[in-house]
Amino acid sequence: MPEYAELLKGYRRFREETYPRQKERFDQTVAEGQHPKLLIIGCSDSRVDPAQIFDVDPGDIFVVRNVAALVPPFEITSGQHGVSAAVEFAVQMLEVAQIVVMGHGRCGGCQAALTKAFENAEHGEGAFIANWVGLLDEARDRVAEKYGTSGRKAELAMEFAAIRQSLANLRTFPWLADKEHAGKLKLRGAHFSIVEGVLYSLDEETGEFLPEG
Repeated sequence: MPEYAELLKGYRRFREETYPRQKERFDQTVAEGQHPKLLIIGCSDSRVDPAQIFDVDPGDIFVVRNVAALVPPFEITSGQHGVSAAVEFAVQMLEVAQIVVMGHGRCGGCQAALTKAFENAEHGEGAFIANWVGLLDEARDRVAEKYGTSGRKAELAMEFAAIRQSLANLRTFPWLADKEHAGKLKLRGAHFSIVEGVLYSLDEETGEFLPEG
């Protein structure tokens, strides 16, 4: 199968070009450990790699990616809380200064939440997708009431609502909220338009997503 062979071509370019150019940086992170100042919570979508979009160096950002860039609310029930563990590690141990929740255009996870596409679908016994995007049920109902459940306006509104919901859920983590209130941590929302190649940032004053220059 050719897929892995294609990856290895990229790896060889990395070894021949990128790694030698970044060798000093890699050596520094080995000697001193990683000290990223930003946590980026992004979508697993193959088109929206935060490191590529922000053109950062190794060690600059700590990244968590999942379907629709979602953060569940704080809870201490039993279970495997991968996103919450990553948030805890970034905030408590790495002491990041900012968290960016970055959604994106044409997000399949947000579309699934909006249309409830996986609600009755059989994808194994887990129904993992339906349960995961169910985090957006309340936000979805508000979007559907105003925009319906189809068309680009509704999809974009759902994508924006998902970012806002994840930011709200982050603030349910008590130790995170404490740091934000103390001015030691900044939360931001962002949306990357694949069609335009433009990043939109959530403006705190207006509550709108505005394009970056």
